[in-house]
Amino acid sequence: MAKLIRLHAKSKKIGLMVLLVVLLVLSSTGAVVKGAVVINWLEAAAIMAAPFSPGSFGPEISPVYRDILVQIRIPRVLLAAAVGSSLAVAGTVFQGLFRNPMADPYVIGVSSGAALGAVFAMLAGIRFALAGLGAVPLFAFAGGLLTMLLVYTMARVGRTVPVMTLLLSGIAVSAFLSAAVSLLTYYSGEKLHQVVFWLMGGLGGATWSKVGLMVPYALAGYLCVSFFARELNALLLGEETARHLGVETEKVKIILLAGASLLVAAAVSTSGIIGFVGLIVPHFIRLVTGPDHRFLLPASALLGASLLIGADTLARTVVAPAELPLGIITAMLGAPLFIYLLKKRKKLRYFGGGA
Repeated sequence: MAKLIRLHAKSKKIGLMVLLVVLLVLSSTGAVVKGAVVINWLEAAAIMAAPFSPGSFGPEISPVYRDILVQIRIPRVLLAAAVGSSLAVAGTVFQGLFRNPMADPYVIGVSSGAALGAVFAMLAGIRFALAGLGAVPLFAFAGGLLTMLLVYTMARVGRTVPVMTLLLSGIAVSAFLSAAVSLLTYYSGEKLHQVVFWLMGGLGGATWSKVGLMVPYALAGYLCVSFFARELNALLLGEETARHLGVETEKVKIILLAGASLLVAAAVSTSGIIGFVGLIVPHFIRLVTGPDHRFLLPASALLGASLLIGADTLARTVVAPAELPLGIITAMLGAPLFIYLLKKRKKLRYFGGGA
């Protein structure tokens, strides 16, 4: 009987993974062909299959379509997938690490630090480029990682870092940095529109350079946290129990914090502040499959990518040729869904053993 139950659970997880892969393919295809300029999917397939040379398309396919597809939409879809999966995986890690379903990728202040770095670069007029990237994303990335280091240092007690102290330190630092961002925004003057639009989040400036920045860090962060999925399962039982199971809890917490913060910093530096993705995606996957992070992490990555690709497609098509901030779309979609998931939570157990 127990074997049948395990087989059913395994087949359920495999079925969900297949469904999530199909959803990612469909959302990516729709994002590529939809926009202010609608490109037929057969033309899109022909452009992507042909060598990237305007003379090879033939008279039936416009070189303009090639430029739109290759230089604008494909980088934007890849960036949306990387940002969405990063936020979802980071949310999964923070919820498991803090054993708190309300934790999200911004819980220890990484996003506030990234926002402060970006706003400072905008208002100070800092202009330089490194590997094709401007000062704003680079300052945002540095601000996010430095904030994580600050929070960890503040929360450290001797050789240990209590999870509750870490959480409270993150909340305090996040509140202070958010106030600093608000103060800078108040004095932003003629740059107010630029600052506010960045804080609302969006992928309008997606380029291959940003994809080149985001994807390696996203892969590094994901591999870092997924390698310790079993240990994260053990931490769900409490630190004392995890230590009895042979987990080096302090070492694992540092690695998980570093990996998740790396994901958040990379995402925020390229897209601005985008909420709810890292909050609702882990909730939904956990409702379906339970708390086992060996499955929860890859499933959250796939759903997070699909969700942000779909939301970004809405953001740039609803009022085309204008574009809505992506953060508004995710909030409008995420808030009702989160309320629904909270009601489900009353009936289901979210956290438990899975080691």
